[in-house]
Amino acid sequence: MCALLVGDRVVALPEFRAWSELVTVPTKYVYHIPDEMTFQDAAAIVMNYLVAYILIFDLVSLREGKSILLHSVGGGVGQAIVQLARTVPNVTIFGVCSKSKHEALAATGLIDHLIDRTDYVNEVRKITTEGVDIVMDCLCGEECNRGYGLLKPMGKYILYGSSNVVTGETKSFFSVARSWWQVDKVSPIKLFDENKSLGGFNLRHLLYQQDGSEYVRSTVDKIFGMWKGGQVKPVVDSAWALEDVAEAMQKMHDRKNIGKLVLDPSMEPKPKPATPAKSKSKKQASEDKGGKKDKEDEKKTGENGDEKKEGGDAAEEAKTNGDAEEGAAHVNGDGDVEKKEEPAAATNGDATESGKY
Repeated sequence: MCALLVGDRVVALPEFRAWSELVTVPTKYVYHIPDEMTFQDAAAIVMNYLVAYILIFDLVSLREGKSILLHSVGGGVGQAIVQLARTVPNVTIFGVCSKSKHEALAATGLIDHLIDRTDYVNEVRKITTEGVDIVMDCLCGEECNRGYGLLKPMGKYILYGSSNVVTGETKSFFSVARSWWQVDKVSPIKLFDENKSLGGFNLRHLLYQQDGSEYVRSTVDKIFGMWKGGQVKPVVDSAWALEDVAEAMQKMHDRKNIGKLVLDPSMEPKPKPATPAKSKSKKQASEDKGGKKDKEDEKKTGENGDEKKEGGDAAEEAKTNGDAEEGAAHVNGDGDVEKKEEPAAATNGDATESGKY
């Protein structure tokens, strides 16, 4: 490991607090980046391509002629897996994602079959009745059962994320428990009988709980070498200021990103819309309106002072006009007060991916 000096251009894999402006990371999880690589590309390539490389080349040992079913193919890790798989000849890729992403992903020409997530099992069966050789699952839950059912003999199923465990905007014990019970329990005897394999990968656990830092460092070096050789190019959907993290997370939560979302501390936050002036209360509006009418009555009385009227008639007329004005002000004052709506708080596919690395 090369010594680190103040001012070196580096990228790091912290266990937590990756969204902070300042974060302390042990040197064994910090990596020098090439001089010509931008910080945004470094943030996207290390996280996504590290996971993808280990999955493709170390866990499933992808070889020529194999087929892959890949969930969340439009996400950061999904795009990295596609690029790395394309370095192996004659690999067929079934990409599962939202229908709204199909046109943009089809334009890349890297994915053989784009399939909507709503009924992907039947769609795959229409294309190949045999199934696929490899299933890459970052969702968990019921998708584990469906993915395992699509495997050919000698097929491999790999779980590397659990975005389906998060229901709504929060993760709870009940959502985790439900996802656990949705997954069929596969015994080694069943794997033996069906000639299938199950595997899993969690980068954070490998680094921080299983002392895999040297293995990860050697893999990062390989990825940087592929980047220099033009074999891979990180796909960055968009970059965001730290203050706009809620909006960025909402985009990922809604599955609208293609590629990686990057938080950039050097960016200025987006300008926020001006806050409208608060509307007056019912009581204040009634008083203001009543006072305005009283001044108009006084002015009118002064202008008509030269007219000769009976005292009683004039008093009665003034009383009648006053009652009418008060009634009008009361009715208008009961109108609805305008309410200011607050923006809803926002929450991967890639999220889970980034949170689970």
